[in-house]
Amino acid sequence: MNRAFAPVAAAVMLAGCGINSVPTAEENAKARWADVQAAYQRRADLIGNLVSTVSASARAENETLTRVAEARARATQVQVSPDQLTDANRVQQFAAAQGALALAFRPVQEAYPELRSQANFSTLLQQLESTENRINIAVRDYNEAVREYNTRIRTFPDAIGARVIHGAKPMTPFQAVTPGADRAPQIGSGKFE
Repeated sequence: MNRAFAPVAAAVMLAGCGINSVPTAEENAKARWADVQAAYQRRADLIGNLVSTVSASARAENETLTRVAEARARATQVQVSPDQLTDANRVQQFAAAQGALALAFRPVQEAYPELRSQANFSTLLQQLESTENRINIAVRDYNEAVREYNTRIRTFPDAIGARVIHGAKPMTPFQAVTPGADRAPQIGSGKFE
């Protein structure tokens, strides 16, 4: 009877030695690391494009508004007093200046829905915050998976299967090593820094 019990006892002991739990924990940690990489890639792909788009939008809006301001300044420089109404040249200059102002306003009226740099900057800031939150969550989840894996390969009985069968080694949790990596990117003077 002892001989029949020996294979069953060996199977139970091996099942309790991390035969399956160690690789599962390792794969979980690797998957969480992939999430960290994906979050950083999202930052790299998204933020640069957003900053460029917002900057271009702001430049276009600024150029349009500058043209309007310049036309307004020119239009207000040309004055016609009541006693100059008989001077056709003076009235014509006034009309031309007012026409230029009207032309300068037309792009503003036509592009009014497009002139929304403030909303674009707000969207950029929201995307920055969302991206940094995703990175923080991914790093936290990875570090938790590494902690679980490292605990599993160091505690009995999983440590037996981890070392003997899988040759498991402790994983390293994420730590910011790049200067400034512990700070979110800053937007200053219209460019991504």
